[in-house]
Amino acid sequence: MSAHRTEPLATFRTYPAAEMLRRAVEFSTDLRRRRTVRDFSSQPVARAVIEQALLAAGSAPNGANLQPWHFVAVSDAATKREIRLAAEEEEREFYAGRATPEWLADLAHLGTDPEKPFLESAPWLIAVFAERWRRGSDDAKRANYYVPESVGIATGFMIAALHHAGLATLTHTPSPMGFLNRILDRPANEKPFLLLVVGHPAADARVPVITKKSLDTIATFR
Repeated sequence: MSAHRTEPLATFRTYPAAEMLRRAVEFSTDLRRRRTVRDFSSQPVARAVIEQALLAAGSAPNGANLQPWHFVAVSDAATKREIRLAAEEEEREFYAGRATPEWLADLAHLGTDPEKPFLESAPWLIAVFAERWRRGSDDAKRANYYVPESVGIATGFMIAALHHAGLATLTHTPSPMGFLNRILDRPANEKPFLLLVVGHPAADARVPVITKKSLDTIATFR
């Protein structure tokens, strides 16, 4: 077995049972306040806040610690406009023919349509890319592992971090999303995973009336 470097687990914290439960309830309760928002204010958000959310995302567990992700944070108005136009073109095709009637029926209660003004009104867009493969030190093509799983976990960390900071988010997944590689100048080995819209909710923001599944529906204890 090959030797590998280790170090003491110095940063981990544990808590007494009562404190552990209090923290678990507090975190769960806070995350259950999170809602996907489609009406965003143009109120600025400091880059430093976005940077911390990206650092949180980058701390996620991942296959072989290869960290197969790249995040492009966009605040430039012209770039956001270009992304909106490209996304809406794909969305119009989706609603006009790509989506099955069943899919459209399932979306109906959310009130979505091809128009995506939030891609311009929100102060930040974060494009999440999955690095399908990488170049080794010899410039040869090397595999990455568990890429969708790794990038999905990192994205979840980021959404939780942004919510914790007091910001709203929207996960936007127009299909296909190849236009993001072109607009944001990302290489072919990176596949767009999703576009995260970030900012403050508009003063008059409204959200659909929905419920989340109960614990006994989503979990089994054996």
